[in-house]
Amino acid sequence: MNIHSFLADDNQQSKQYKYVLDTTNKLQDRSTSDRSESIFEDSDLRSCALRLAQQGHYTEAIALLTQLICRHPDNAVDYNNRGLIYFQSGERQKALYDYNTALKLDPYLASAYNNRANYYATCGELAVALADYDQAINLNPRHVRARINRGITWRDLGQYEEAIENFEVALLFGQLEGHIWAERGKTYHLWGDWNCAIADYRRALTQLPSLDNSKDITGYRLRLQLENRLNELLSESAS
Repeated sequence: MNIHSFLADDNQQSKQYKYVLDTTNKLQDRSTSDRSESIFEDSDLRSCALRLAQQGHYTEAIALLTQLICRHPDNAVDYNNRGLIYFQSGERQKALYDYNTALKLDPYLASAYNNRANYYATCGELAVALADYDQAINLNPRHVRARINRGITWRDLGQYEEAIENFEVALLFGQLEGHIWAERGKTYHLWGDWNCAIADYRRALTQLPSLDNSKDITGYRLRLQLENRLNELLSESAS
């Protein structure tokens, strides 16, 4: 559920993909050699892995992060990132293992609690998910994504008032307003307050990328969903 902006233009993406594949092969060829002699900087590999994951090339992204973990087996962030990519690729048990490993290495890593909570929420373990979202927010009160996810989970539990209050607090941080208004609007929609839902959907649409800009994939998909919901509400209100 986290939002990143790692996409480049098509030609650059193609060059990056070839570059990372070559990098992966070289690293695998060197896997039995002295690990202290790094062909590429760790930061370069992390950036490439995130770009590949954003493009849907999960196997290659996981391979790069696995190389980083081999270099730095005590780095909780690399386990957390690999867990996120495992989760995105549908390998949820591997994701959970990596999240747990990350939290053993660093019990104060707020993003790992948020990611693990997403795993639990997807599995329907909403109470456990809420506990992890709470922990992420306790460690980092400005973790807006965890606040949004917690609001969604409250809504899934049918606790609409708690969800609305959660989204209103999230808005105070001035981040991801389009996503927050979208989720608050959906909560009002399900709660039966169509006027508030329509107002929030319209607010959200002013913040989300236009349909001719598909680089922000998450925002682009959310805009499509919102336009459909808004049209349905307006049609039902007019009938």
